[in-house]
Amino acid sequence: MTTQHASPSIQPAASHTGSCLCGGVRFRIDGALAPIQVCHCGQCRKAQGGPLATNIPVSADQVHWQAGRELLSQFESSPGKLRAFCSRCGSPVYSTRSSLPNVLRMRVGLLDEPLEVSIAFHQQVASRAAWWPVPSDDLPQYDAAKPA
Repeated sequence: MTTQHASPSIQPAASHTGSCLCGGVRFRIDGALAPIQVCHCGQCRKAQGGPLATNIPVSADQVHWQAGRELLSQFESSPGKLRAFCSRCGSPVYSTRSSLPNVLRMRVGLLDEPLEVSIAFHQQVASRAAWWPVPSDDLPQYDAAKPA
């Protein structure tokens, strides 16, 4: 019998798990994660109930719903932008835009630690909450959305 060994240079694909506050919605993201994007816009503040949103864009085919997909409800916060949340506990899970239909902007706070990604930039800084200072972390800051 022959035993096959993986080449030491080939790393197994990364996998990250996460869930909503009540644990009803559970998911796995396969593959490396993009850097974290911080949004300070008014819609994100209202949707999150805090001063900002932390998001990671993920291809929809990387997300595997392990439980609770039927608990997800969606709200169209502006034309073409859907925000999905757990209908049981209210946790925001992701948002998507019709202009990027296969990209889910997953909420980083739902992911189980540890994560080996960091924040890449702050966007919508011009509309930030006046009571919340943008950190002087030397990361790029954009007054509006980050240019494509």
